Amino acid sequence: MHIVLVAAITENGVIGRGNTLPWRLKSDMAHFRAATMGKPVIMGRKTYLSIGKPLPGRTTIVVSRDPAFAAPGVVVAPDFAAAIAAARGDALRRAADAIIVAGGAEIYAQALPLASRLDVTRVHKSVDGDTRFPAIDAEVWREIARDEHEAAAGDDAAFAFVIYQRAG
Repeated sequence: MHIVLVAAITENGVIGRGNTLPWRLKSDMAHFRAATMGKPVIMGRKTYLSIGKPLPGRTTIVVSRDPAFAAPGVVVAPDFAAAIAAARGDALRRAADAIIVAGGAEIYAQALPLASRLDVTRVHKSVDGDTRFPAIDAEVWREIARDEHEAAAGDDAAFAFVIYQRAG
């Protein structure tokens, strides 16, 4: 079972500001939907609250240390290990080949040692932000695909879809 981190990252490593995306990439939203459809998606509580609803066609698993946190239509896990266990069961029931991790920074940091693939949208701009993706170590991760795109309607910047695979 693959664990795949899906993230949009600016040139300076930013993934968020004030619990929002500090850019708009309509093309990336479509890519995210296609990459995650039919798979369990793990995210932290703040990321979930920024989206505000369960992701249609996917089991949304929210990690929260708050035992009182509940949201209709999502599975709540008290920690990342419990989220992975729930996601594995869901992936097996769905016959999905991957578990998706969709942020934020703390969840990415916990998932990175377990991941076999990174599905990264490289946003070709630098922005101020308060949330960063963990460093992608070239000794550990090998870029295996890159698809460059100019900004289209609804996109604030040019971008590239980049796939990294764990080396070795």
